[in-house]
Amino acid sequence: MSVFGKLFGGGGKGGKGPSPQDAIQKLRETEEMLTKKQDYLEQKIGAELLIAKKNGTKNKRAALQALKRKKRYEKQLAQIDGTLSTIEFQREALENANTNTEVLKNMGFAAKAIKTAHENMDLDKVDDLMQDITEQQELAQEISDAISRPVGFGDDCDEDELLAELEELEQEELDKNLLEIGGTEDVPLPSVPSNPLPKKPVAQKKREEEDEDDMEELKAWAM
Repeated sequence: MSVFGKLFGGGGKGGKGPSPQDAIQKLRETEEMLTKKQDYLEQKIGAELLIAKKNGTKNKRAALQALKRKKRYEKQLAQIDGTLSTIEFQREALENANTNTEVLKNMGFAAKAIKTAHENMDLDKVDDLMQDITEQQELAQEISDAISRPVGFGDDCDEDELLAELEELEQEELDKNLLEIGGTEDVPLPSVPSNPLPKKPVAQKKREEEDEDDMEELKAWAM
């Protein structure tokens, strides 16, 4: 059995594989375990570094041993970092696959529900129903138009007769206006004043006569 098989609790060849939810949970537990191991190694690295600094050149052998252990812990820490990256990638892939599985499952469930809903539907019956609805709507519109149509207002009158009557009324109105204009001939004119106009002053009359004589003389010279 492989290491991952042992980790996820998988059985033999005929055993059923773990569910995505179980695998995701196992990976999260493994991540938590490795994270704790990281913290432990970081503490050990810090402790070995203090030992190396403390001994220094005083106890060179002890300092070197501390540095060797420190290097070994650092190597383990690097391996754990790589393992955590791999596990995180696997967990995210499983979570995405699990999400896709649930989505597809729900879509399949919805598709079955739609199919069940359509089982009792006949396309020909639907067409007949829609045609009946259209006919009933048209009938309802005709009834509404009939109800809203005015009754007893002479809708059957001939339009030509109405136009002829309108022309007669307009002609009567025109004749009436012409008669009113012709009646103004009998209106009395204002009376002419009977008093004689005042005579022109003698000096003005004499000056006008002299002007006329001058004009006659000029005309004679011109000829």
